[in-house]
Amino acid sequence: MPELSRFYGIIIRMFTIDTEHPPMHIHIKYGEYEAVMEIENLNLIEGNLPKRARILVREWAEMHQAEIKEIWETQNFHKIAPLE
Repeated sequence: MPELSRFYGIIIRMFTIDTEHPPMHIHIKYGEYEAVMEIENLNLIEGNLPKRARILVREWAEMHQAEIKEIWETQNFHKIAPLE
């Protein structure tokens, strides 16, 4: 599973399309927490994150939403700038 970004102990990844399923989403790991966030509406659709981590991931995803969608559609995996 390619890693898209890492910041504040949060790791954001995306599976390759042949092993994934709609809707477009990213996988998030933060310590012992794991979650899945839908790219279109930025809601968690699986798992759980502490409130602060959820806010940070949502902020990052809002900033890079178009780029994340492009990666999902093209499977051209690359690193995305972390939240600073």
